[in-house]
Amino acid sequence: MVKIGDKVDDLLGLDQNGKEIRLSDFPGKTIALYFYPKDLTSGCTAQACNLRDNYQELLDAGYQVIGASVDPAATHLRFIAKNELPFPLVADTDHKLVEKFGVWGEKSMYGRKYMGTFRTTFIISPEHIVTRIIAPKEIKTKNHAAQILEI
Repeated sequence: MVKIGDKVDDLLGLDQNGKEIRLSDFPGKTIALYFYPKDLTSGCTAQACNLRDNYQELLDAGYQVIGASVDPAATHLRFIAKNELPFPLVADTDHKLVEKFGVWGEKSMYGRKYMGTFRTTFIISPEHIVTRIIAPKEIKTKNHAAQILEI
């Protein structure tokens, strides 16, 4: 599990187009790596659209947004097209990234237990060090960009 102060590997995974996404692709940028449960669902759409609507402000503040979920690239492409998302989404279908970051585990909904992704955002410095973690219970999907911009 990744903690504040940990150095993150350069390679995050493959995006919606099958292109490798590396932290080094964004030199000098602070990365807002946000993990979310599922494409095209109401909470995940609210979060992605809030980041989209505030994307220029995030860029101006020195951030690069990267989303990640265990959904396949094809679903990511539909999610991006439907919501006009301007940032890449890592297709972590092998669960390597969610497990490395410690955001994959048992969840419960309506009494049913299942494995899934805990909505979590990691702020990663240009030197690839985790400087902040916004935990699942803290995230406000409809106002997430403001949370990232908080110091």
